[in-house]
Amino acid sequence: MLRALMALACGLMFSAGLIVSDMVNPARVQAFLDIAGDWDPTLAFVMGGAVIVAALGWWLARGRQTAVLGGALPGPAAGRIDARLVAGAVLFGTGWGLVGFCPGPALAALGTGRTEAWIFMAAMLAGMLGWQMLPARAARD
Repeated sequence: MLRALMALACGLMFSAGLIVSDMVNPARVQAFLDIAGDWDPTLAFVMGGAVIVAALGWWLARGRQTAVLGGALPGPAAGRIDARLVAGAVLFGTGWGLVGFCPGPALAALGTGRTEAWIFMAAMLAGMLGWQMLPARAARD
């Protein structure tokens, strides 16, 4: 129960940070990606702050074998870059640039009443469901 409450608290804090920093505003994200136009560096500062907090967390966790509330700490990524990873990154980046949402900010934006966030989430869930239903995927996995 404590782990679930802590997960909820962390998710709410993350969402609040996204709302306060205006990262739930697709126009803000698209302005960051528009380096040839009216560029807005706000997203870089938000990402920089996130990297600092994450680095501090990993520094505090160094040498630990388990997380504070139990469970294993994740290890380093496998480091394997293949065509599926690159294709997924290209799809993610293209979608992010076109609509200005990625899953975290879109989920946080649902609470702000932004219609485009609801449309994005519906489309994302439909895409996820469609991917799961692909027969070729079942044969690969």
